[in-house]
Amino acid sequence: MAYASNGIPGLASVLVHMDLGPYALNRARLALGLADRFGARLTGAAAQAMLTPVYGDMTPNVTVFAADEERKRVEDDIAAAKRAFDQATAGRNDVRWTSDMADPDRHLVQAARSADLIVLGRRATYDVVDPALGVSPGYVALEAGRPILVVPPERDELLGRRVVVAWKDTREARRAVRDALPVLKAADEVLVVAAGETFRDESAEDVASYLRLHQVDARPTLRTGELNSIAQELLDVASDFGADLIVSGAYGHSRTREWFFGGATRDLLETSDICLLMSH
Repeated sequence: MAYASNGIPGLASVLVHMDLGPYALNRARLALGLADRFGARLTGAAAQAMLTPVYGDMTPNVTVFAADEERKRVEDDIAAAKRAFDQATAGRNDVRWTSDMADPDRHLVQAARSADLIVLGRRATYDVVDPALGVSPGYVALEAGRPILVVPPERDELLGRRVVVAWKDTREARRAVRDALPVLKAADEVLVVAAGETFRDESAEDVASYLRLHQVDARPTLRTGELNSIAQELLDVASDFGADLIVSGAYGHSRTREWFFGGATRDLLETSDICLLMSH
């Protein structure tokens, strides 16, 4: 098992979700790059539930022929997802594969019990997604008990040299900072960003100080004034800073409340063009 200094667990196991979407191969390459950097094992995962065929009058078709045909369709889809994973990891030894004929969200959550980090694709309303093998980042973040790395379309590399930590003094943000320590320790610079009406945020200063104890080059910064969108402000800060990763808590309120009343988690998942490392 790989460990970083000071007794902080490193990334020993990375889990990447695979589907038949157009960016799955890029996602697998990004996950492989992370696994190589940290000396971690990489596991690919894919699942799809079998559907019950129906007749024209919408009654279930439970014939053996229909069931076998549906099983073959699902097996072919999962096999295609594995071929993309095998293409990305060709020649590598420390890789594994897990798949099942089951709900893809639940299968990924179950597979996360042996992973330090879950890598999965973004699922914004305007993204091209795979409806059969695809997963919901929000569901996985809430249920897996592991940090998730949400990868936007076309991204096939995460350098992580400059990282923005989206700080709000909540349980979820504290968990995210702790979960992200292996990545933050490998960064050149980390910016802890807080928003408020005053000119000082002691909690952000405390977090930067905590990170420095772990040999992370971190400094706090405070955004003041009226902010129309926390998510857009974070993305602007990340762009100015040259960061390709934002670390944040996920769903500080209940997910239902975030969905109806808005929230930084939902907005980041919808709009971010850089990677997001999130914990709940």
